[in-house]
Amino acid sequence: METLQLDLAPLSPLNPTEGQAGDVDAYKPELVCAKMIHYKVEDHKLTKLHFTGGCEGNLTAISKLLEGMDIDDVVDKLSGITCGKKDTSCADQLCNALKGHMDD
Repeated sequence: METLQLDLAPLSPLNPTEGQAGDVDAYKPELVCAKMIHYKVEDHKLTKLHFTGGCEGNLTAISKLLEGMDIDDVVDKLSGITCGKKDTSCADQLCNALKGHMDD
């Protein structure tokens, strides 16, 4: 039987997001597959977004679609979305994180 050797590299917490970890906010979602949401709000717009864990393809697509969008619009569109039998979703958890910035 042949032995397979893999070279593994450590994951970066902000893999596709430029900048230092200190220039984004972090939110730990509850009851979903994503383990962390890193994001930045500038001038009431979502300028950086990266999910750690969860459905990689879907969350990468959501991140690209939402970057540059006004956070009020994000919350209006995605708040309350559920995933399977869960009462929440990764998108809904992002809205929970963004609600803290809506009065800024």
